[in-house]
Amino acid sequence: MAVPELLYIDGKWTPAESGNTFPVHNPADESVLAHVADGSAIDAERALAAAAAAQPSWALTAPRERSEILRRAYELILERTDELAAIMTAEMGKPLAEARGEVAYGAEFFRWFSEEAVRIGGDHTTTGDGRNRIVVSKVPVGPCVLVTPWNFPLAMGTRKIGPAVAAGCTMVFKPAEQTPLTALALMQILEDAGLPPGVCNVVTTSDAGSVVGPWLASGVARKLSFTGSTQVGKLLLSQAAATVMRTSMELGGNAPFVVCADADVDRAVDGAMVAKLRNMGEACTAANRFFVHRSVATEFTEKLAAKMSELRVGDGASDGVQIGPLIDGDGLTKVQELVADAVGRGARVVTGGVAPDGPGHFYPPTVLTDVNHDADLMSTEIFGPVAAIVVFDDEDEVIDIANDTEWGLVGYLFTQDIDRALRLSDRMEVGMVGLNTGLVSNPAAPFGGVKQSGLGREGGRVGIEEFLEYKYLAIPKNV
Repeated sequence: MAVPELLYIDGKWTPAESGNTFPVHNPADESVLAHVADGSAIDAERALAAAAAAQPSWALTAPRERSEILRRAYELILERTDELAAIMTAEMGKPLAEARGEVAYGAEFFRWFSEEAVRIGGDHTTTGDGRNRIVVSKVPVGPCVLVTPWNFPLAMGTRKIGPAVAAGCTMVFKPAEQTPLTALALMQILEDAGLPPGVCNVVTTSDAGSVVGPWLASGVARKLSFTGSTQVGKLLLSQAAATVMRTSMELGGNAPFVVCADADVDRAVDGAMVAKLRNMGEACTAANRFFVHRSVATEFTEKLAAKMSELRVGDGASDGVQIGPLIDGDGLTKVQELVADAVGRGARVVTGGVAPDGPGHFYPPTVLTDVNHDADLMSTEIFGPVAAIVVFDDEDEVIDIANDTEWGLVGYLFTQDIDRALRLSDRMEVGMVGLNTGLVSNPAAPFGGVKQSGLGREGGRVGIEEFLEYKYLAIPKNV
């Protein structure tokens, strides 16, 4: 699949106004894959002007037409699974099998929202005094700013573009600097599916602030949908406040993984492998802190370490590789420092713990036990294949430490007692709970968190609501 390396503005592939480009690297060997257009504030203004111009006509487009564009795009993504997976693996490192899984997952957002496009509802009722009719409709919020991360470059794009298209909103889209090629390939698919010019405009850049800042300050864009770190999310929220923009923020996580005394340990270990090692642990949903009841701690630790030690680490494009490289040198250094800090505070390395020599940003699956509550990795999103195990004795204790974080995206709970499952799920301060499963993400479910893990929800029936405004029409009744 030939991937454009240009900006996409008003239905045309175009170089950056400056003519500048920036390199895209393969994290497995640090080679340069491509040089893509390096957009600036001038390009950002062009893109937003195109979105604003297209908004009135796009909002009036029949829901069925919007639906069919998304359905065609869904089918094209599946047809091009191998090509898209290869692009993702090359620019961000995940193994090909996992990249193919993301293609299927990401495509499903287009299918889901193609079905939601024709189900946008409203309301019709009468005032309490009987004098007026109340007619409520839902209308597109307007031009949207979409900002996506590098760890799921296809799915994070489709999860935002899908509902925006379905709702009748135009977009300006800035993908992550590390993974622009997947986003550009996705835009090519949307163009092939018949998305009109100006509806989705893509600006790749090495300077996110120079592009996103003008969009937020413009007063033209009316909605921001961001997935990324809590630190950056807070900055964008402060900028969006100046023009009172609608915001959806899917931010960081520090997921607790609780294994109760009555848990099926083998099932818990299988769940831990998914919750910890999906995308090499580089996921906001990744299990960060493992709280295991003392009575099963030894068994769980030994079985998890045995499974993690068997995984093959290497270039994700190679056959049989199960753990690819981390995204870059900074990501690798962060993981190394977190492990060193934990060990310095008394943690014991059961498996892994030492990065191989380069090239590439590789770190082995690692299990730590006897982890001190004061270790930095207990309060920091690890974003790497490291499982930190802490033993607990009673429910109140584990809930207190599980909730002792500024984040609240997802929690995982393993128990065979339904009463305990419901009781602990209710007490977890998170937006999502995985009960006896290590995977919660699904296009049909509302994805999002509480506390500093974000605002709003993506996916599910509520996902499209983030891109719609309510309009109320008062009509006097003839009495």
